[in-house]
Amino acid sequence: QVQLAETGGRLVQAGGSLRLSCVASGGTFSNSNMGWFRQAPGKDREFVARIRWSGGSTYYADSVKGRFTISRDNPKNTVYLQMNSPKPEDTAVYYCACTASRLNYNSDLRSYDYWGQGTQVTVSS
Repeated sequence: QVQLAETGGRLVQAGGSLRLSCVASGGTFSNSNMGWFRQAPGKDREFVARIRWSGGSTYYADSVKGRFTISRDNPKNTVYLQMNSPKPEDTAVYYCACTASRLNYNSDLRSYDYWGQGTQVTVSS
C-alpha cells in the first residue's frame, strides 16, 4: 500500500515563494507518475501539475504555467512543487497523487490511485 505525505504548506505573501514536498512510501516510487492537485473551498479538486515516472516529461495547468515547477528525486522517493509568485487565487489544499502504472500519464484525477492527506497553502494579498 502506497502512502503519500505532503509538507510545506503555509501562509505566504503574494509574490513570494514556497516549496511543497511529497514523500512516498510502501511502493515503487520510480515506477509511478506523480501529480499535484488542489482544492479550494467550495470548488472541485483540480489538476495543477504532473511529472512522468522518469522525470523526463512535465505538464502544467494553464493557471500555474510559468510560475510553478514540478520535479522529483527518485532516490529520495520525493516529488516537489516549487511555487513562485503565488497569487491569492492559488489558496487551496494541495494534494499529491501517484499512479499505479507507468502507462497512466494524464491530468484526470481518476487516473491516480493513491493520494496524500493534503497541505494547506494560503496566499495573502
